[in-house]
Amino acid sequence: MNLNTALVEDIISLEEVDEEMKSVIEALKDNFNKTVNIRTSPGSLDQITVVTADGKLALNQIGQISMKSPQLILVNMASFPECTAAAIKAIRESGMNLNPDVEGTLIRVPIPKVTREHREMLVKLAKQNTNKAKESLRKVRTNAMNKLKKSKDKASEDTLRLIEKQISQMADDTVAELERHLAVKTKELLG
Repeated sequence: MNLNTALVEDIISLEEVDEEMKSVIEALKDNFNKTVNIRTSPGSLDQITVVTADGKLALNQIGQISMKSPQLILVNMASFPECTAAAIKAIRESGMNLNPDVEGTLIRVPIPKVTREHREMLVKLAKQNTNKAKESLRKVRTNAMNKLKKSKDKASEDTLRLIEKQISQMADDTVAELERHLAVKTKELLG
């Protein structure tokens, strides 16, 4: 496609659209590293959302998370003891197959042995996360297309159609990249 770059930039910044699409990929990779892992680390509990009287907060904002051993994570709720029950509920419902014990304001989170079911559940979670990423990508694409439609008077129909094709191609490439990351993660999880 031979599009006049200056003309395209008057209508829409393809670089911005590309950046937004890349950020969707980065968010998915980050999500995979934090939540879809066989090896549970203290960081994997950071993103668990705890519903408190003050609203929804990340577990790492109300509790101190540390690794006691490879099989045990500790969450110290001394700073917010009133949130201990909510934190336990959030950890149980995190989809990470965790069953915490509580001792005062200290939550012990034993790390379960990784079973085949757990691996398959993680693959399901990875697919859900990938689908959410695709949704975010669709929003980026739709916003870009809407910007184009508003620029009907700035360029010819042919030019707009070419830009539309380019944005669609960028979105298709990004979807392929998301699928590739999912395939790699699935292979890593199932071995």
